[in-house]
Amino acid sequence: MSVLEESRRERTARLLTVTVYVLQLGMFVLPFTPLIGAIINHVKIRECRGLVYESHFRWQIRTFWWSFLWTVIGLVFVQMGPIGVLILAGVFIWYLYRVVRGFIGWAEERPMYAGADRATA
Repeated sequence: MSVLEESRRERTARLLTVTVYVLQLGMFVLPFTPLIGAIINHVKIRECRGLVYESHFRWQIRTFWWSFLWTVIGLVFVQMGPIGVLILAGVFIWYLYRVVRGFIGWAEERPMYAGADRATA
């Protein structure tokens, strides 16, 4: 792969990464936007192999699926009492933390997991 192609691949991955973070934040306006972001992550992750953005894609995928799972659990428990509200509040705080931390990692062009570098992220 030429240097030009590699540069284009990295720019595309960087743009897709921030797009998904924006879609994840868009959840507070339109609840379906994180699903669109997760679809982008799953479809495009192969194109990010070996780049720092691969770790961001994994971070975003895990953020989506874990928050989805705990939101469903929280909604079930809301019917049973205040524990569901506490679960949903926890999901909200955790989700917001993950997206903000991801944005910071994206802005600093560093991987999301400790010990990961550009070659193995």
